[in-house]
Amino acid sequence: METTLKTAGDATALAQAFAVHLVAGDCLLLSGPVGAGKTHFARGVIQALTGPAQEVPSPTFTLVQTYDSPRAEIWHADLYRLCHIDELVELGLEEAFDSAITLVEWPERLGAVRPPRRLELDFAIPSLESEDRRLTINPHGSGWEWLASLPA
Repeated sequence: METTLKTAGDATALAQAFAVHLVAGDCLLLSGPVGAGKTHFARGVIQALTGPAQEVPSPTFTLVQTYDSPRAEIWHADLYRLCHIDELVELGLEEAFDSAITLVEWPERLGAVRPPRRLELDFAIPSLESEDRRLTINPHGSGWEWLASLPA
């Protein structure tokens, strides 16, 4: 599935549409270059689940931020600074894949630790002259039928 996000508002609206369906055990892997909209999208999901007043800083330096929501605990991880795969054990991220809603930026650093049931969201910047972002969504595993109901 592929869509074009014309504005930051489009990305926020799509993040909110995702949030309606997310439950514990759902994992979103957000990839793309710096500035492509990964953190903006994650912020939209988290605020939709916790409330718009929730401050959602980038977890670049902390590696993981957690949030409570009525539906499930939310883990927002940024693995850009991850030095070794063993650090995932220290973070507890593998356990969170089963019990929380997880949003992981820079998922290529997970290596083989990717959960089998996940949504891979690849953000691309097609042109530097435009705000447009191209988003490609690849579901893995079952339970993602709701993707068909999202606005195109």
